[in-house]
Amino acid sequence: MSYEFDFSFLPGYRAELAHGAWLTIKMTVLSVVPGFALGTAVAVARLRGGWWLGRIATIYVEAIRNTPLIIQVFWLFFGLATLHIHTGPLLAAIIALSINVGAYTAEIMRAGFESIPAGQLEASDCLALTPAQRLFSIELPQAVERVYPALVSQFVLMMLATSIMSQISAEELTGAAYMIQSFTFRGFEVYLVIAVIYLALTLALRAVLLTVARLSFPRRRRLGTPL
Repeated sequence: MSYEFDFSFLPGYRAELAHGAWLTIKMTVLSVVPGFALGTAVAVARLRGGWWLGRIATIYVEAIRNTPLIIQVFWLFFGLATLHIHTGPLLAAIIALSINVGAYTAEIMRAGFESIPAGQLEASDCLALTPAQRLFSIELPQAVERVYPALVSQFVLMMLATSIMSQISAEELTGAAYMIQSFTFRGFEVYLVIAVIYLALTLALRAVLLTVARLSFPRRRRLGTPL
């Protein structure tokens, strides 16, 4: 049995594909920043927050990392509606992605904090730095630099996870593919095009994050350390 490829429908759906790609980028950008901030705060809580705060942070990390993202999205979008707390699909998707990536970022950042030599922390005590000064001047910059490749990979995975958000009617790239396929019945061609677009977005995101690293970590440039 032969199959003939037909991409002639694509020009008629350029607007839908462009809108889906834009929404995917928007979700990613609006989730990375709060997700990183949340993950860093949780990592600090687990390491420096005392027993109770550390326990709460651990429960959050384990609960999020051991349940499917789709369940978290459904709980947030549909579960809160039963409590008369209504959120739009885009806002629910951004919140769910931020919470999810925050849990994974917390473990990555915790590894980064723990990799800092104890002598540097002792030196900060000798200089009478406050905990906040030590965190933002010594620990956080080094931790981010040490685990940056892992963070890049996690953020790329998060961008790909936005494909799930079509399940709550967030018309991102995969949602656009569902719609186009339902009208054209050319599923193979549609999803081949979507795969190429996701690949392009992934490479673009990775290039942007690596450019940020080259500008932010001059020591790595001098040493030639791969990012």
